[in-house]
Amino acid sequence: MTAQPHLQRTRTEEAIVEAYTGARERLPGGADARASRDAAFSHFERFGLPHRRVEAWKYTDLRSQMRSFAPLAEHGTGDPVGPGVPDGLPASLDRARIVLVNGVFRPGQSDLAGIDGVEVEALEDVLIRSPERVGRLFDDGDDVVMALNTALMLGGVVITIAADANPARPIEVVNRTATDAALSVTSRAIVDVGANAGVRIIETHAGPTGSTYQVNTLTELDMAPGARVTWARLQTESEAAQHLASFVARMANDTSLHHLSVNRGAALARWQGFVRIAGRGAAAGFYAATMLSGSEHGDNTLVVEHTEPHSVSNELFKNVVDDRATGAFQGMIAVDREAQKTDAKMMTRTLLLSNEAQFASKPELEIFADDVRCGHGATAGEIDPAMLFYLMSRGLPPPQAEQLLIEAFLDEAIDALGDEAIGEALKPVVSGWLAQRGKM
Repeated sequence: MTAQPHLQRTRTEEAIVEAYTGARERLPGGADARASRDAAFSHFERFGLPHRRVEAWKYTDLRSQMRSFAPLAEHGTGDPVGPGVPDGLPASLDRARIVLVNGVFRPGQSDLAGIDGVEVEALEDVLIRSPERVGRLFDDGDDVVMALNTALMLGGVVITIAADANPARPIEVVNRTATDAALSVTSRAIVDVGANAGVRIIETHAGPTGSTYQVNTLTELDMAPGARVTWARLQTESEAAQHLASFVARMANDTSLHHLSVNRGAALARWQGFVRIAGRGAAAGFYAATMLSGSEHGDNTLVVEHTEPHSVSNELFKNVVDDRATGAFQGMIAVDREAQKTDAKMMTRTLLLSNEAQFASKPELEIFADDVRCGHGATAGEIDPAMLFYLMSRGLPPPQAEQLLIEAFLDEAIDALGDEAIGEALKPVVSGWLAQRGKM
């Protein structure tokens, strides 16, 4: 008889167990929600935090990098503005705002005007009335960090866009951590888009400068036939924070999803996406502009599964790594046997701005259909000296010429979103990061 291996928990894992045990009875939801939490937490107890031997976490060894677990946020705490919390987007961008503070929806601080056909509910209420609406798109056993989100989620928001609705304003889902001390914030956003509806969503994450808080956030996006979604995501967390984000989407027939991530901030940040293209004629685009400096670590991981014929996906991830920062991109395009006529492309490009900067790329294809057009690629290197020389020969000083080239490199990913207003609102994040180079 073979003995089962014994998992020796780290201090951080012990702290997570203690936190869940102490908070279990006060976390929102009834008996059904509590049963789901317990089942998800048992997965964490069995496997612990992911480490480099877990293939999906090969480049982000959370078990060794997560040295402590901050106390869980209390429901209803925190000020939405908070000292040192940047707004992230310019006031000139007209948008509705759904505000979450320390993971909890604040309707009194939100602006829901101009979004007819949109219903917004607190996750806590949905967990009591209709817990089956939460976690429909994934199995908690697939990923420990997502399982921890299910077990520990304090609050969040459920957004329902009615069939044929087309809200006049984009909707910003504001995620603010408001604390001067170490704090752990776990939240969930569920977005259901009705048939033939169209919506533009901007997801923003920020917190006080210098604060060592920890965020675990998860988004579920379910798209009915004919739905159209433009989704931009801006992560500008504290330089001392830890940010773990998961995105799960299901796309039906004739849907379109264009998703952009702009990442600047957090000592450790990982965004992981799991997209199931389960409809004919569906089209998805995923783009990212990631900026890493100091000793930051950033990880973008994306799995796109094509399960039906005649679908399209396109991925473009741009990365700029400076100083001693490290980064990674892992991408998988999976094409099922029935998904003939799939057209899928994946590309990641990285600029290394210092000799100590490191970046790992791992694009993969898993194809079981025989009538497809799929490809992937990865490049990494320094700024092209010929291009730099050309700009300098036109009178630009070296720092300005270099900044112009880096800005153009990252802006390509932002422009790929195809939404000029949102793109112009996000580009100052790139220029602001470049202006700070050498000052940290």
